[in-house]
Amino acid sequence: MYFSYGESEVNYLRRKDKRLCAVIDQIGHIDRAVDTGLFSSVIHHIIGQQISTKAQATVWRRMQDALGEVNAQTVLAAGVPRLQGLGMTFRKAAYITDFAGRVQRGAF
Repeated sequence: MYFSYGESEVNYLRRKDKRLCAVIDQIGHIDRAVDTGLFSSVIHHIIGQQISTKAQATVWRRMQDALGEVNAQTVLAAGVPRLQGLGMTFRKAAYITDFAGRVQRGAF
C-alpha cells in the first residue's frame, strides 16, 4: 500500500515554495510505502530514530525476519536481549518492549 495523494495536494505544495515546486517538477510522483499496522508502524519509527534510513531498513528487516509478524506478543516474547541482537541499542529495545507491554495491557 502506498501513501495516496493527488494533484490538489501536489499543487498546494508547489504553491508554497518555489524550490519545492522545482523539485516536484523534476522528480514527479513518488510512491511512498505505508505500514497500515499502527503497532508495527510505531516500532518501525522508534527503530529509525537517530539512525540512517539504510540502517533503519536493515534493523527493520532483521526484526521482521526474526519475529515474523511484529506485534506486542512477538515483541514481548523476544525480549530486550534478542531485540538488541537485531542491531538496535539497549535503550531502543527497552522502549519497544515497554510499549509492547503497555499495548498488551490495554494501557496504550
